[in-house]
Amino acid sequence: MIALSLQGVSKNFGAAQIISDLSLDVRAGERHAIIGPNGAGKSTLFNLISGRFKVSQGRITLLGQDIAGLGPSQINRRGLSRSFQVTNFYSNLSVFDNLVCGVLWHAGYRYSFWHNMRRLDEVNQRIEFIMREIGLAHRRDDEAGTLSYAEQRSLEIGITIAGGAGVVLLDEPTAGMSRIETAHFVAMIRKISVGRTLIMVEHDMGVVFELADRISVLVHGQIIATDTPENIRKNKAVQEAYLGRAVNAEDGDE
Repeated sequence: MIALSLQGVSKNFGAAQIISDLSLDVRAGERHAIIGPNGAGKSTLFNLISGRFKVSQGRITLLGQDIAGLGPSQINRRGLSRSFQVTNFYSNLSVFDNLVCGVLWHAGYRYSFWHNMRRLDEVNQRIEFIMREIGLAHRRDDEAGTLSYAEQRSLEIGITIAGGAGVVLLDEPTAGMSRIETAHFVAMIRKISVGRTLIMVEHDMGVVFELADRISVLVHGQIIATDTPENIRKNKAVQEAYLGRAVNAEDGDE
């Protein structure tokens, strides 16, 4: 089953074409990485999928439903959620309270803040489960602004999955992290992606090759290859266009 499909998608800003006749199928339940050099169009592509930008041409379907032209909130309600490079939460609210909004909507209460949270067992149980999944149960009542950078990124992931989306976009999830933080974060992403379709933009090739089931390489607004990590690593066109010496260095060759 195809979770997300892009067919002939293009995006122009005036005379500048950023995405050009791009087609891509992401299978349900897979972890799919999109890599490419700076300026390749990765952020634009995520903005098109999530509804922040409108396509200039082409079709995007989510679980078989056409979503091209819909706004971010409409697409979210159809089962797609996205995290951003910059963390986005209420710094003066607790970890628990930051997760409330998305969980309330998913549980059918929408933004009914007049409900007594103590009586909403289903909501409370889901929030407690998410906090355990993202490793923040011990920070439950702490203000989000007091969390470490890696913990804030974890909270961002928690907010992203709180609404129950089956397709999740992660934009540079490990950017700015130390090796130890990255290792913990990769384990967390692996855990939360079970039962979901994950699409991520990531520059850290170690993270990409460890997590991804398949990788698409975006160069100058076009996908030049989609394949398994092993085959992408060996692809000469990909090495010339993007990976280059990074792949050789990882294999121990200078």
